[in-house]
Amino acid sequence: MTCQGCVKHVKESLEGLPHVSSATVSLEGGTADLELQSETPLAVYQEAVGDSYKVVGAGAEMPSVSESKPSKLRQLRPLLLVFLGLITLTVLLNFQDWNFMEAMLDFMGLFFLVFGIFKVFDLKGFPASFAMYDPLAARFKEYGQIYPFIELSMGAMLMFRIAVNPILFLTVVLLSITTIGIINSLTNKRQIRCACLGTWLNLPMTEATLIENALMIIMAVVLLIQFAVL
Repeated sequence: MTCQGCVKHVKESLEGLPHVSSATVSLEGGTADLELQSETPLAVYQEAVGDSYKVVGAGAEMPSVSESKPSKLRQLRPLLLVFLGLITLTVLLNFQDWNFMEAMLDFMGLFFLVFGIFKVFDLKGFPASFAMYDPLAARFKEYGQIYPFIELSMGAMLMFRIAVNPILFLTVVLLSITTIGIINSLTNKRQIRCACLGTWLNLPMTEATLIENALMIIMAVVLLIQFAVL
């Protein structure tokens, strides 16, 4: 387990088993103390928590873990590669007849589509991880479950230039709410996972996530102002 989102997922998965009365999960120790109604094979617990975690019995030798942590740059490499790809696609779509406003719309549309696709691939783990820092997802479980599809819809509508102003306004509202949660997490130095590309890439919550959201909000505001002037 690498963050409190993992702890929440493991706890909820174990307590969802009919023979488990309660589960106390420790991030530091990588352990789970269970109050059981009956004995059950370890394979049942392994299936419950998923392949991202290795379940071993009490007293068994734990898998060795390297003490050296990768740098932030290395951890964020997938996110940086995705952004590089988005910029490249935006340039390819607009280089023959360059228009800055059209390019921004394409970038935002591609952003929502790509990030939404990553989240859809991780529908099981995304909601719990997203709820660790997004205030709406923490309050309403259903919001975290449908959020990937919201992003996909927003991306498609921007790419096809459908209801652009409402989508830009919705972008400012939703990402501002998420940004508040990100700032709170960074201020309190919480070690949680960023769910922007789902949880299977294991991206840490860093300032890069804040910059990513701020960039989208700024572009949306600039476009709204430009459309209002025109």
